[in-house]
Amino acid sequence: MNQTTHPRRDDLRSEARLVRGALHRLRQDLIVDAFAFRPMLPLDDARVSGWAWLPQRLRRYVRWAPHLTLGGIAAFVFLMIVAQTTGGGPIESFIAVAYCFLTAAPIALTLFRPVGAFWISVGALLFAMLAGAVAGAGHEWFEISLVAHLAVMALVVLRTRPRLALEMWLLTMAGAGVLTLLMPRAVSTVAPFAVVSVFVLVPAAAIRAWREERQNVVETRTATAEERSRRTLLEERALIARELHDVVAHHMSVIAIQAEAAPYRVKDTPPELATSFSTIRENAVAALTELRRILGVVRSEDPDAFADADPEAPQPTLASLDALLESVRSAGLVVEAVITGSARPLPQGVELSAYRIVQEALSNTLRHAPGAEARVEISYVLGGLGLRIVNGVPSRLAKPSPGAGHGVLGMRERVQMLGGEITADHTEDGGFEVAAFIPVPATPGAKGETAG
Repeated sequence: MNQTTHPRRDDLRSEARLVRGALHRLRQDLIVDAFAFRPMLPLDDARVSGWAWLPQRLRRYVRWAPHLTLGGIAAFVFLMIVAQTTGGGPIESFIAVAYCFLTAAPIALTLFRPVGAFWISVGALLFAMLAGAVAGAGHEWFEISLVAHLAVMALVVLRTRPRLALEMWLLTMAGAGVLTLLMPRAVSTVAPFAVVSVFVLVPAAAIRAWREERQNVVETRTATAEERSRRTLLEERALIARELHDVVAHHMSVIAIQAEAAPYRVKDTPPELATSFSTIRENAVAALTELRRILGVVRSEDPDAFADADPEAPQPTLASLDALLESVRSAGLVVEAVITGSARPLPQGVELSAYRIVQEALSNTLRHAPGAEARVEISYVLGGLGLRIVNGVPSRLAKPSPGAGHGVLGMRERVQMLGGEITADHTEDGGFEVAAFIPVPATPGAKGETAG
């Protein structure tokens, strides 16, 4: 049996889904948790701190300026309406005070329960229409309540989301349409209100949409910056792992070779000792294999990272510092090196990390402080190695650098890996200083050394 399609029926179903979706959003926005507590947060400290023209004592109170402003407006509206409506018998005065409260309270309530403030304002409209006739105010109370209701709707839109502008306007106009059927003379007030409310709510919705978009952009940029920092940190750790692989592999190779050669250096080596040396060599070889496997995993993430590097070249140490200084001097940096204390051999990992920290700090000076002079201080002290690289104020503007700040992450990661401490910050005269201390375990040969 052939099934024929009915385009008109499909169109009706699509329209019905759109209507159900719109009604569902309307219910979620204005009915579900309408009186939920949604307090307006104070102004950000970053924004207030930028207002340098304000005294320091006043800045803490300026953060609450929107709250104080809306509270003051609500109080002003209440007092102004009370002054114009009170007068007459006790019943009329009570009705007038209740009308003033219902009209002004929603303005202040938008600070805490914005959607609930809208419904209270709608109730104030009905109360104004009914109580105005009892108190003899006629159509005057209804007109005042319409103005207050428009202000409440604008505040609710600014506090919540842009689409509430259309939803509240449609509900208000639907209620106004029923009112005009009951009171035809109300058309003279409702028609201008419908036009004016559009010119008020549309800009309010546009402002709210712009604020949400700006907030999304800030959140996206923050997430991007965090992701970039995390990726840079992982890259720095991978770089350190590649460099330290050669250091550890060298020591493990020496252990394996010494363990293999030791039995042949002793005449009549006991079997137990030969077995121990054989076990040491096997473990050293297994450790080297695992190191190569781990390094292969690290290199697989960025196989071209060291494409231009010589894999057979020895890792640099502080003995290569003179060559590094000559290199940066040839690039135009005026740098002075000062070494204090008794120079002594340090563990290869400490030597490598110290060299890289000095190298990165001088590279940052070339990039971010062109024309500035630099000073490198290396202190051999009991218990460790001290580093201090400081540069002065640049003599010309630096070109934008896309990797700004990533070198500091790498330096900090190196020092923390060795259990040391590092600080990197601007100096009082506008330069930049990197200071680090790398602990070195004491050795018997270091007892007689003194700090320089």
